[in-house]
Amino acid sequence: MSEAVLRLDHVRRAYREGKRDLVVLDGCDFELQPGELVSLVAPSGTGKSTLLHLAGLLEKPDAGEVYIDGLATRGMADKRRTAIRRNQIGFVYQFHHLLPEFSALENLMMPQLIAGTGSGVARERAAQLLDFMRIGARGEHRPAELSGGEQQRVAIARAVANAPRILLADEPTGNLDPETSSHVFDALEALVRSAGLAAVIATHNHELARRADRSLTLAKGALQPISL
Repeated sequence: MSEAVLRLDHVRRAYREGKRDLVVLDGCDFELQPGELVSLVAPSGTGKSTLLHLAGLLEKPDAGEVYIDGLATRGMADKRRTAIRRNQIGFVYQFHHLLPEFSALENLMMPQLIAGTGSGVARERAAQLLDFMRIGARGEHRPAELSGGEQQRVAIARAVANAPRILLADEPTGNLDPETSSHVFDALEALVRSAGLAAVIATHNHELARRADRSLTLAKGALQPISL
């Protein structure tokens, strides 16, 4: 087995609530292999988003360590953590968060330009990704001119615009109707499989979660395997 692209080692995270600490993750361990698709299924409030924020270097654990490609990140300077997050990790959220004043194509170009990619190369990759997501004809449309499913496809494509190794998705179909959810998940899974991404998808949809290589839940601050 190859080295895990993402590893959480005895991670603990708590938040101050009044005069006490609310422990969300407590000794949480996790490994994600290259090319692996993992679904995370747990009730709201159990720590799914917190886990994804820690895995994506948006937060630091109170204890334990988060490894990206074998590198310990907890003690890294913020600038280096930001660079890893920008270049190696893609995020998809329940709400697309597209920039309303830019077209779909330009929304995909933006993270590439920020990373230093030339505009010509960025435009070509953006067009290729939109074609892969089967919305190439909608590239010049702004988000308000797209359906909810189309907007989420753009958001998924944007998440992988810089060719990350890890994709973290937090309820990516939670704001869509069942039929649209299935189509969007199809596109997400196809993108993950074709690019060999390591992906964690948090979802309440058991039907979609069953399509992952394995499924996990959060209980008492730790990850546990489940059968769906």
